[in-house]
Amino acid sequence: MIAAIFNVYLVLLFAIVRLGIVRFNLFWKVSPLIVLLLLMFGLFIPMNWGAPQGTALVVRNSVAIVPNVAGEVIDVPVEANKQLKAGDILFRIDPVPYQAQVAAIEAQLKLSATRLAQMTQLYERDSGRAFDVEQRQSEVDQLKGQLESAQWNLDKTTVRAPADGYVTNLGLRKGARTANLPLSPVMAFIDTSDTIIGVEIPQNDARYIEPGQPVEVTFKFRPGKIYSGKVESILQAIATGQVQTSGVAVAPKADITPPFVVRFHLDDAEIAKALPAGSTGDAAIYTDHVKVAHVIRKVLLRQIAILNYVNPF
Repeated sequence: MIAAIFNVYLVLLFAIVRLGIVRFNLFWKVSPLIVLLLLMFGLFIPMNWGAPQGTALVVRNSVAIVPNVAGEVIDVPVEANKQLKAGDILFRIDPVPYQAQVAAIEAQLKLSATRLAQMTQLYERDSGRAFDVEQRQSEVDQLKGQLESAQWNLDKTTVRAPADGYVTNLGLRKGARTANLPLSPVMAFIDTSDTIIGVEIPQNDARYIEPGQPVEVTFKFRPGKIYSGKVESILQAIATGQVQTSGVAVAPKADITPPFVVRFHLDDAEIAKALPAGSTGDAAIYTDHVKVAHVIRKVLLRQIAILNYVNPF
């Protein structure tokens, strides 16, 4: 862009000198250098903090699906990459062992409840002891708790979607045996209820960014298109600034300056929801500083959007 503006000035200078409007003296001879310095230090360098630009990335939360009960899978009705609603069935585990457990506890509870009623009746007639009534009541309460736990296990044999989203890289099949171990997930569920879009901004260009400022972004997935949005927040921590408890002394890190991550949302929520996780692009944030440079940044971003048709990188 700076080359285009500079070349326009050179053409105009050539025209006015050729037409004899000005004399080609020392001032006009050095004027291209003056214009170049003014463009660099008065417009294009300040544009980096007045309208910073960086690489954008679409991220979605992934939930590792681990069943709460173990058993043999009898049905997997879900299809990979097909949109699901919260509560839709992902797969079913054989419920027979858990149904048997519920039935056994219900039978014990029925018997204990009958004995409790008998003991209560005897106590009311002064033919029984209060201790026996309390003991039977305790047995009934314990069995009710066991029944509630067994019923919960039975309900968990049907595994459902935790939110709106889809299952990706589906490998679970009927006949597989699952375990309720945190380190043994059976499928990955991508949550589409919330779309996270972030842009990496160099630290020296991020000082004027604030929530609510307008954003424009173009994605490789949708070349030639520009989408608008608003800044949500600047993430207040990155991995290089994180300290974890350990038994070693502080170790110096390489002298690098990683970018900050700015999170923003699109004005069109349906477009954001349709973007696949991992979609990349370029985004520009328009701050309240160096507003004269906003037009140039808009032009540059639209050039990138057009080049996305042919530029895969």
